[in-house]
Amino acid sequence: MPRFLPLSLLLLAAVGGAQAAPTPITIEQAMADPDWIGPPVESAWWSWNGQQVEYTLKRQGSPVRDTFRQPVAGGAAQQVADDQRGTLDAANRAYDRQRQRMAFVRNGDVFVRDLRSGALTQLTRGNEHASNVAFANDGGVLWNVGNNWYHGDAGSGATALVAQLKAEKNPADAPKADVLRDQQLHALETLRRDRAQREALREQGERWRQSDPTRAPGPVYLGADVEIVDSALSPDATHLIVVTKPKGFDEGRGGKMPLYVTESGYEESEDTRERVGRNGFAPHALWLVDAATGEVKPLALDALPGIATDPLAALRKAAGKEPLKGNRGVQVMGDFMGGGIQWNADGSQAAVMLRANDNKDRWIVGVDAGGRLQNRHRLTDPGWINWSFNDFGWMDDGRTLWLLSEESGWSHLYTQSGSGKPRALTGGQWETSAPELSADGKGFFFLCNQQAPHDYEVCSVDAASGQVRALTDLNGVEDFSLSPDGSQLLVRYSGAYLPPQLAVVPATGGSARVLTDTRSAGFKARQWVQPQLVAVPSQHGAGHVWAKYYGPEHKEPGKKYPIVMFVHGAGYLQNVHQRYPTYFREQMFHNLLVQEGYIVLDMDYRGSEGYGRDWRTAIYRNMGHPELEDYQDGLDWLVREQQGDRDHAGIYGGSYGGFMTFMALYRAPGTFKAGAALRPVGDWHQYNHGYTSNILNTPDIDPEAYRVSSPIEYADGLQDHLLIAHGMIDDNVFFQDSVNMTQRLIELHKDNWSIAPYPLERHGFTRADSWLDEYKRILRLFEENLK
Repeated sequence: MPRFLPLSLLLLAAVGGAQAAPTPITIEQAMADPDWIGPPVESAWWSWNGQQVEYTLKRQGSPVRDTFRQPVAGGAAQQVADDQRGTLDAANRAYDRQRQRMAFVRNGDVFVRDLRSGALTQLTRGNEHASNVAFANDGGVLWNVGNNWYHGDAGSGATALVAQLKAEKNPADAPKADVLRDQQLHALETLRRDRAQREALREQGERWRQSDPTRAPGPVYLGADVEIVDSALSPDATHLIVVTKPKGFDEGRGGKMPLYVTESGYEESEDTRERVGRNGFAPHALWLVDAATGEVKPLALDALPGIATDPLAALRKAAGKEPLKGNRGVQVMGDFMGGGIQWNADGSQAAVMLRANDNKDRWIVGVDAGGRLQNRHRLTDPGWINWSFNDFGWMDDGRTLWLLSEESGWSHLYTQSGSGKPRALTGGQWETSAPELSADGKGFFFLCNQQAPHDYEVCSVDAASGQVRALTDLNGVEDFSLSPDGSQLLVRYSGAYLPPQLAVVPATGGSARVLTDTRSAGFKARQWVQPQLVAVPSQHGAGHVWAKYYGPEHKEPGKKYPIVMFVHGAGYLQNVHQRYPTYFREQMFHNLLVQEGYIVLDMDYRGSEGYGRDWRTAIYRNMGHPELEDYQDGLDWLVREQQGDRDHAGIYGGSYGGFMTFMALYRAPGTFKAGAALRPVGDWHQYNHGYTSNILNTPDIDPEAYRVSSPIEYADGLQDHLLIAHGMIDDNVFFQDSVNMTQRLIELHKDNWSIAPYPLERHGFTRADSWLDEYKRILRLFEENLK
């Protein structure tokens, strides 16, 4: 059960006693269902009055999530009973300008909470899911259900349809020219009269609709040749920005993944994604819609700087391809990229974030109510625009934009008035992320790693002075939210062996009041090997590479220790930090390895998150090469500084880590005597478009990048011991990657390798028995070959 603890006691419990020996752990315990650790706080939000917080925890032995209420002032958390769930607030909410009311969606329905009295008003009650809730300028509430937009009055409870968007042909449009039709109407008076009467009825009905304020507006027809991707209604409910893509756009041929272990007893199949370079992304188009009249105006993007310039022209020419003609395709950046469409407070203009489909450019454009476009900001990158750090919005004055940009080489926060040069509010060799405007609109709260790449805190900045302050001293902040009155921060934070927990901090900074500790008694009682955060010197021009080192507290003089090196997945991910790791099982496995006499190094190789733009794009068109250099430098450091045994080194990792295990064994034979490639990419031709085309472009115009970056091209170099482990229903990195690699190793007559397939596992294993089987094999691989 969650408990209220002083911060000092909780942090002491998290790190364990300084002199205590690590508690022995077995492979069975390390790979057991993580329920034995205790549930992390997965999501949390403020109650309406700021006196309580509400959060979810996974139920022991069940996929069900329960909701708890925790008093901020102290006391025990209480589980919210089923018949009390109607009193809950929600994590995603909108505030009115005075911050006296908040609106949110719970279970698909729209609610408004009065923050002065706590009164809760429900505006919808149905089985359709509302989204994008916001306050209107008249004090009402706006939301959409699919392509329909609504306005609700929290006082009367009345709701009204504001706009109904349809990707259909307007029935009032004149038909296409047809000689036979024209002849029929010319020759037959009855047909002419029938048509005239139908038109008269339609026109009369439309006049009545427009003149009768009790009637809902008619549908807005965008044409039958498009699909609606997104839309956003202005706060004055007069205009919409609508995003469409061509109807039936062919994104390329998908695949069929076989399912062998099924409830039916028969083999089945599942549709899977397209591969990189098939047809790419569907281009988006923008439209301005008048909500009252239904008038639709296309928004031309010709004036975007660089829109007609092909940054891949040289590669295209070298590949014998025709140059691009006209503008590059663009997409409106949605939730995954952190952007989209943002209206200012009075609805006089919107800001729209666009990315080129080749992801070399990002634009923020302003759109006014007359449909005029103005480029507000352009970010261009010869590598690729980051997936993260694309947040933006409006300051309270309705004229000034705020945005994140990597233009300095690091993600920082900027403000911009009109089309002027952006003004940096933060700066330096650290990263700003997840900004939130303060309640008074005079500054921002955000995540920062200002003190060190691995130390994440909540910081604030005053928009006028640019003064940056660190508000927390928790080292591993995951995320935060501002209380309804703007005076407190609810902080979700974690540690190396502390799953995410909750604390409250004054918005001006100060001591943290810890609210939860959800770890089990058994997990809290254990002592762990604490990872040492080290900066490994690079001999390959990278400066230094941050890493986690796991080793015995006291090493025997003169003894050489066998080495295991871990490679995190995702490529662009940070694992060297003070938060609870994504790889918590692997961290326990590293404890076991130290217990068995190994030393372990886990590195944030080039391409990892947290170290700026140049670090991220160091792998452009050259995946697997800079990263391998970093691991070779890490091996040298272990030998030089930690009594590592160069002749007994191994490597392992999953996904991108599996890819790197292939590259290490194939491209540097003899360096690592054993490696385990888990769910590995073997050939980048097989991976998805969104990720791969950013880093390697597409195979048709950049075949060399795919050749030098794909492990299957180097498989002849294998001479050491290799284990391949892969879920057979992996819909991220297909099992086909490992099957193709198996065939290639057979063709090359290679020895000392094996493959372990897992019939019921996808990319991230979910079953404890699969985890155990996989890691017993990895441990045996290292025990047999590294000692």
